[in-house]
Amino acid sequence: MFKKRIKQIKQLNYDTREETIDKVLEKAKKSSDFTSFYPIETDNRIRISFYATLIDMNLLHETILPSLIEKIDSIKVLTDIKNIIPIESIKLSSDANEVKNSLHQGHAIIQLTDTPEEFALINMDNSRFGNRETNDTENEFSVIGPKTGFIEDITTNLHLIRRGLVTSDLIFEEIVVGTRSKTKVVIAYLEGVTNPEYVKTARQRIGDLDIDVVYDNTRLEQLISDHANTPFPLFITTERVDRAIFALVQGQVAIVSDKSCYVITGPSNLMDFFSSPEDYYLPWLVGTIFKFIRITGMLFSIFATPFYVAILTYHYEVVPKDLLGPIVYSRANVPFPPVIEVLFLEFTIEFLREAGARLPTKIGQTLGIVGGIVIGQATVEAALTSNILLIIVALSALSSFTTPIYKMSNAVRILRYPFIVLAAFYGGFGIYIGLILLIGHLMRLKSLGSPYMVPLFPYRKGGFLQSFTRMPFSFSDKRPSFLRTITRKMFEPKNNQDPEEGLNTE
Repeated sequence: MFKKRIKQIKQLNYDTREETIDKVLEKAKKSSDFTSFYPIETDNRIRISFYATLIDMNLLHETILPSLIEKIDSIKVLTDIKNIIPIESIKLSSDANEVKNSLHQGHAIIQLTDTPEEFALINMDNSRFGNRETNDTENEFSVIGPKTGFIEDITTNLHLIRRGLVTSDLIFEEIVVGTRSKTKVVIAYLEGVTNPEYVKTARQRIGDLDIDVVYDNTRLEQLISDHANTPFPLFITTERVDRAIFALVQGQVAIVSDKSCYVITGPSNLMDFFSSPEDYYLPWLVGTIFKFIRITGMLFSIFATPFYVAILTYHYEVVPKDLLGPIVYSRANVPFPPVIEVLFLEFTIEFLREAGARLPTKIGQTLGIVGGIVIGQATVEAALTSNILLIIVALSALSSFTTPIYKMSNAVRILRYPFIVLAAFYGGFGIYIGLILLIGHLMRLKSLGSPYMVPLFPYRKGGFLQSFTRMPFSFSDKRPSFLRTITRKMFEPKNNQDPEEGLNTE
């Protein structure tokens, strides 16, 4: 048995050693942004290969190709390329690993058919391409961490992703969608990590689309969703480069569309929408507390006003005696029942929020602050609502903004109203009925064929704790089991020793 294992290891080492440049290029060709061509169609002696998302295309068309085409007859051996192309950083190599690394670092490689195992490596790295100038993350802002976001150019977005994941396992598959718009859509994933079923499902759903124009990736998300009749987003749409890269490393699929500054990642579960990249840039205890605050804020935003309606309509007995007096006093002159009072204030908050979002930034901020203060004070003095409810509604609106993903924040806002109506008709029992219906609806949802409530339902022990906390890196070395990735191990955790240990005290 031991000898057999030794033989397998030797065979593995032999296969690794015998990995030729042709195999490297063959794997690179799986990605749609990899280009390999002959500068002159009638002369197949010279071949150029590169990742189009990493190199400076102007340098290629203005310097390299004209020089090659002009003096192609004088090229007899690969060394002649150094004398023909006016670029200093040209290196000759026949090492497959060096060629592979050079490709990922923005080099173009030139090959002669007479010497197929030797390449000229030309540094054409466009390192400034996609750098943060006007592509800040506006809707997913974080204090700590990178702030580079995607823009409405698919080439730039793919460049940013590939610079973040320097590996040949990163595959881009391009699909043209839209009978009139001919929009380029790219499916990105890590080969050897991502479950092929997710890639196949995404490829099939996008390929089967029959639509005239794809205006934005957010519309594409709705077209490929598993369920159309739900307020919950089934995919994460992000403008952050680091979040998209994190999703790819976890084993998810990313969908990039031209003319869109958002990238779709999936399959996603419910708890993914309460995680922020900022959690991983802070100590794990701080990240866990912030994640708990977001989940608590979501629950408070949904149930605060329905409980107010239920308690003041049916369940006065649960109010403490010390609090009953201020509540009665605040509602003494209010002529409306609690449900009308709550709906009036909730709609007022929504009007202010929508008006502030549609107006220019400075005017919108002024309207939100001044309008909220003036209208709130006026409604209390006019006895249209109680001051206690005003505080509850304001806190409920603030807590809905703790959700990092805007689409989930919208879902939380909408869910509040059915619970308010059920609380008005049936009290606490109505809230209980609504909660059961909500859980049942969530249990039916799927994202790219994966259960939306996993790891809560179906229960997965390994991912349950990680869904509610930000685990230390020493316990986060494996990818989530519910993603069913090919490779679960991400890195080898290292236990840091006490700095006092190992010191020579003699």
